Amino acid sequence: MAKVLTAQADDFPRWYQDVLSKAQLAENGPVRGTMVIRPYGYSIWERMQSEVDARIKAAGAENAYFPLFIPESYLSREADHVEGFSPELAVVTHGGGKQLEEPIVVRPTSETVIGEYMAKWTQSYRDLPLLLNSWNNVVRWELRPRIFLRTTEFLWQEGHTAHATRDEAARYATRILHDVYEDFMVNVLAIPVLLGRKTASERFAGAINTMTCEAMMRDGKALQMGTSHELGQNFATAFDISFLDAEGATRHCWTTSWGSSTRMVGGLIMTHGDDAGLVVPPRLAPTQAVVLLVKEGDGAGEQAAALADELADVGVRVRLDAQVATSFGRRATDWELKGVPVRVEVGPRDLAQGTVTVVRRDRGDKEQVAVAGAADRVRALLDQVQDDMLADAVARRDASTTDVSSIDDAVEAAHTGFARLPWGLVRDEGEAQLAGKGTTVRCLMGPDGQVPATDDDDDLVAVVARAY
Repeated sequence: MAKVLTAQADDFPRWYQDVLSKAQLAENGPVRGTMVIRPYGYSIWERMQSEVDARIKAAGAENAYFPLFIPESYLSREADHVEGFSPELAVVTHGGGKQLEEPIVVRPTSETVIGEYMAKWTQSYRDLPLLLNSWNNVVRWELRPRIFLRTTEFLWQEGHTAHATRDEAARYATRILHDVYEDFMVNVLAIPVLLGRKTASERFAGAINTMTCEAMMRDGKALQMGTSHELGQNFATAFDISFLDAEGATRHCWTTSWGSSTRMVGGLIMTHGDDAGLVVPPRLAPTQAVVLLVKEGDGAGEQAAALADELADVGVRVRLDAQVATSFGRRATDWELKGVPVRVEVGPRDLAQGTVTVVRRDRGDKEQVAVAGAADRVRALLDQVQDDMLADAVARRDASTTDVSSIDDAVEAAHTGFARLPWGLVRDEGEAQLAGKGTTVRCLMGPDGQVPATDDDDDLVAVVARAY
């Protein structure tokens, strides 16, 4: 059989495009930089939404919705913010056949419009903390679009909170980083993210601190998977988000914002995918197991249906594929492309021996399992696959991470993975040198691997990489 996909080693970007197409995940929209997410791709995004949303709510935030259109004047009220987003803005100047009195910006993010309403909803210290989240779409005019990774329009969640003190805001932003993003990315996506602090030049526009989750893709490049920002009192001052404290004094709030997007789908593809297609970790997979009928005969169809029902009864998200009019090989290849974690093949020959064939997608291992114990075996195997996928991703990342002692060595190491070097060797001049050679400081980490409270310490570890 001819190869379905370009090999990763031959052309990784082409492989990525092949997976998007062959696994029926997404394709380009009619306007440059937009994307159409196909049903299977959207089912993966829905699972991501569900898992992240549950964690956000566990952290106390509530979902709300805010407008797509923002008055241009709102952005200009926070100078750093408008300067940071100015090159990416899409601006509406006409509506209803007439020129608008004030141009309208299509939201690139919602700090400004949400700040306007936070100011209305926050009067007293009793109203705090105000913890909001929104699932929406945003538009950032992208010059070099790539589906899921960088698109002009993308889907995401953006959280926005207001607090009485800087310490409370910092603790909440850190809680989101760990309890929402890290927990989801490591324990559901099986992606071992590095948590760190962004340098001043990489910080979110208008923030006083940006914390990030950075993951290594199979080609050694970094992908920023999610960020959490301390906004200080910048937006609170601009939008007068203030409150009366317990002593009756008026004070400005301390605010945060944080977000993760459909970029995580791209991260999933490039972290776990192989030359046979997508590989989806079981806790995320919309379909955890597919029961594949090899061919009809000797009760195979009935047994396949019964096994699918049994798997559903023990909590496995299962699909029955009994489309025997299509060849078995073609169907098996299609399920491999989609990355379904476990495949159970049911055919007359195996059933004559009282067995079915169980195949794990991540490593391709096959085993013969007694029909009577197949459901329990699949359920146990799903846990094993989840653990192994994370362990394999950690091993790949660690094997492609190099400790270096100079900017030149960091640039060289970044051709194949991550480089780590003391922040004191980089600083502003080093960042400029790195940028000139297509690499960036992805984050700063403490010597103990923790997220540092400041970027003042020369002993911090700078993680350097090429990035998407």
